[in-house]
Amino acid sequence: MPVIEFEPVNRQSTAEMIADRLREAIMRGTLAPGAQLVEADLAAQFDVSRGPVREAMQRLVSEGLLHSIRHRGIFVIELTQDDVIDVYRARTAIEGGALELILDGRREIAYAALEPSVIEMVTCAERGDAAGVSEADQAFHEAFVDSADSPRLTRAARTLLIETRMCLGALQSAYPDLRDQAREHVDLRDAVGEGSPARARQLLIEHMHDAVERLRAQRAPEHIQSDVS
Repeated sequence: MPVIEFEPVNRQSTAEMIADRLREAIMRGTLAPGAQLVEADLAAQFDVSRGPVREAMQRLVSEGLLHSIRHRGIFVIELTQDDVIDVYRARTAIEGGALELILDGRREIAYAALEPSVIEMVTCAERGDAAGVSEADQAFHEAFVDSADSPRLTRAARTLLIETRMCLGALQSAYPDLRDQAREHVDLRDAVGEGSPARARQLLIEHMHDAVERLRAQRAPEHIQSDVS
């Protein structure tokens, strides 16, 4: 059998690192919805050739966070209300799948993993820190899916959670009292840890449905934009 030589795999490629930074900038709102990404400008900012930048952008196009318009360029996606509803519909399926794995022998692991984000969310809610609540909300659901110990569910959830983060600015203002948002997560964690499986499933579905209804009530004219700058 011929010897096949492979590239080392113990280092993250330049394209991967650039994709990670662009992904984070989209999630944080540093790259705003609708913003155009210019390959030459990004290559200069990252101090690399255009090749890795082009590869990184194509990765994010395939993930659905960027979209290409012929003869115009590559842009950050903009989320309509229909998009957000679809995101939550998909999240319900993925996080529901994660919940089933958690209920099948990983409840204590999940309960412990969710503690830091719940504590942070309650603390931020008490002091009226909406941005902090959003950060903790994101961390909660990342930990929730990770607790299922399913790499495929984690990968599937990643883009959806980034898209969710892009619209959390609108969701912040949909909660007159941030403590209500925190309480939903406290209750879900308690149900995951020691409630009946039926109760945990019900709370997860209600949590997703509630977010969609609150966003619908905002009645944004065209797009649900992030207020993070």
